[in-house]
Amino acid sequence: MDTADNAGKGPDGGGPAAEREPGVGAEPSRPPRFAPYRHPAAGWGAARSVTELLLKERALVDGPRAILRMNHENGGFDCPGCAWPDDYKGLHLDICENGIKHVTWEMTRKRVGREFFAAHTVTELSGWSDFALEDQGRLTEPMVYDPASDRYLPIAWQQAFDLFGEAVRALDDPDRAAFYTSGRLGNEATFLYQLMARELGTNNLPDCSNMCHEASGRALQAALGTGKGTADLKDWEAADALFIMGVNAASNAPRMLTALADAHRRGAQIVHVNPLVEAAATRTIVPHEFTDMALNKSTRTSTLNLQVRIGGDMALLRGIAKAVLEQAASDPKALDEEFIERHTDGFDAYRELCARTPWEELERQSGLSREQILRAARVYREADRSIFSWCLGVTQHEHGVDAIREIVNVLLLRGNLGREGAGPSPVRGHSNVQGNRTCGIDHRPTREFLDRLSEVCGIDAPPAHGKDTVATIEAMARGEVTVFVGMGGNFALAAPDTAYTYEALRRCELTVHVSTKLNRSHLVHGRRALILPCLGRTEQDHQRGGLQATSVEDSMSMVHLSVGMRKKPASPHLLSEPAIIAGLARAALPASSTPWEWYVEDYDRIRDTMAKVLDGFEDFNRRVRLPLGFRIKQPARELVFLTPSGKAGFSAAPLPDVIPAPGTLVLGTMRSHDQWNTTVYSDNDRYRGVKNLRTLVFLNPDDMRERRLAEFDPVDITATARDGSTRSLHGYLAVPYDLPRGCAAGYMPEMNVLCAIGDHSTQSDQPIMKHLKVTVTPARVG
Repeated sequence: MDTADNAGKGPDGGGPAAEREPGVGAEPSRPPRFAPYRHPAAGWGAARSVTELLLKERALVDGPRAILRMNHENGGFDCPGCAWPDDYKGLHLDICENGIKHVTWEMTRKRVGREFFAAHTVTELSGWSDFALEDQGRLTEPMVYDPASDRYLPIAWQQAFDLFGEAVRALDDPDRAAFYTSGRLGNEATFLYQLMARELGTNNLPDCSNMCHEASGRALQAALGTGKGTADLKDWEAADALFIMGVNAASNAPRMLTALADAHRRGAQIVHVNPLVEAAATRTIVPHEFTDMALNKSTRTSTLNLQVRIGGDMALLRGIAKAVLEQAASDPKALDEEFIERHTDGFDAYRELCARTPWEELERQSGLSREQILRAARVYREADRSIFSWCLGVTQHEHGVDAIREIVNVLLLRGNLGREGAGPSPVRGHSNVQGNRTCGIDHRPTREFLDRLSEVCGIDAPPAHGKDTVATIEAMARGEVTVFVGMGGNFALAAPDTAYTYEALRRCELTVHVSTKLNRSHLVHGRRALILPCLGRTEQDHQRGGLQATSVEDSMSMVHLSVGMRKKPASPHLLSEPAIIAGLARAALPASSTPWEWYVEDYDRIRDTMAKVLDGFEDFNRRVRLPLGFRIKQPARELVFLTPSGKAGFSAAPLPDVIPAPGTLVLGTMRSHDQWNTTVYSDNDRYRGVKNLRTLVFLNPDDMRERRLAEFDPVDITATARDGSTRSLHGYLAVPYDLPRGCAAGYMPEMNVLCAIGDHSTQSDQPIMKHLKVTVTPARVG
């Protein structure tokens, strides 16, 4: 892939590229290559990749400095990428390849200023690859779209705020505006953002959780009375068994590799459940373990790999439960009967459900043999303390909520809750996606939260539920939402049904995107459009009260401060996210009594207000400055269940049929290794052995032979939605891969086009991007 180093050039280093299908990334400039990956995860491969990146970005000084001191005042690397917790023992080199890529990508020397926009129309830029757009560098000043010239032009900050304010005040209903956020937004900015939306009178607060872990929150809330996991890193260190489900840890949460290697060394059992055997499920060399690096000594990261069919996780879990219950007939220790009696309800119905579910059906739906299921059950039965961890491979299905409740069912059988080394542990993605929800980004807020927010902040928060991501897109398409604000992320590419989402955004009167880099969402805009550039997490944020810090919450509920290390921002015209939100709010709410400017002067003032509104944030400013911050209390960990019954609930959901129809495959989308969310660093996927190619589909070799396909044969992929409509991708290349028959996989965001807007879970409203029904045929000629 060409790096497009010159800001005035297109994605191929010359003129603009031809228009591509929605969401498709850069086409390879070199022949594609595929060879199965046989090496340990991380290790020298990661070190080599980081070195090449630092050389390419000319960051041989700033890069190592960031590694040694990234956003922690006392040294150490606080990753602005993933939400895996910081090492609580104070390990300063608790870093990963993707974290360094994320930081270096933001610290680039390249700039996108007014000269760039003067040289390129939006129509021209729309033909560029997504890689080429972001590779132009950091945005430097606010820009407004000019339809007459089809270009973005410079605009003063106050004029940009005024344009937004006028558009919002002209709405006849505040619900005609929607406020989206990605997981990059810090807690303080998150709180101000939701406060602005609710003071305006809407709960239209869609977020990236609606597309990734909404099922986790709803399932855990229903079963345990909390939307979060209960386990922390110390529990991971004490667990006898770890079940890792639907997670590609080597790419999505690479620092988990340290925990897996440590667990294997102390004799813990590690079971990976995934249609693909990913690199993290084999062995690793942890880069900061210098002796192992020097000796090239790897450590295993699994004791059992189970390749379930896509969507077969729930059948596996029920099989584990069935085996444990059957063993309990002769071994009373198989169940924790005292725990079940004292702390749960619904057990009898669940036991009966497991008893009447035949083994043959469990095998068929899971894609595993009875012996494989029993082997996993033995691991669970023989472990005194077990943790179940999962990610999008479990959530992005029609039955995602039921599957996660089944995880809780299995945990409850043996009392694996409320004690050290046990519990549910979802793996969140972006660095503060969990903090966004904690701090108020929720389209379905509780009455208690709204009442407290109204009382403390002196507003009248609206009681009606707002729109999530899918509902917002549908409302924009109908013309019911006409003002859209995106706070970080790349909404146009992250959302499902790419062509539909594009058209919905274009029907808006005004689209506003707060960003650090140019991306596709800036080119798929409303009649009027603003690009508002913000400080990155690597940059120091100076306000009237001095250098500011922002807080984030990791996936295990630890809240800590993050302070930018770079003294000189990418541009003197950048504003912090809290300052941008305050400017937008003041323009839209000129009579507001909320002290927006006062808040921005010193973020401690925001935190003092948050401490009065948010459960678990009491004494916020003092506790967040402790060496590791603080952990938000989880009542379920203390066996306090905020459910209607006051107990943890077993669920008795029917087992779904996940078997594809004859001739049909089930396709799941995923990220490549050299990618973070919608940001693609290259066309390579090292851990899956792919080079110079993203427009591919991984297929079982037998499924390929049945379709008379050879490696790299071009194919057409057609998805059929629930309503019978179809969506297609043409000319993708077939790659043989070790995954179950009837299953296929490929990369997002390119394949998001295949997920119809109506194909979302009726349980969680999440797009079912891991369970698309597709046909794969040889590509049509001509």
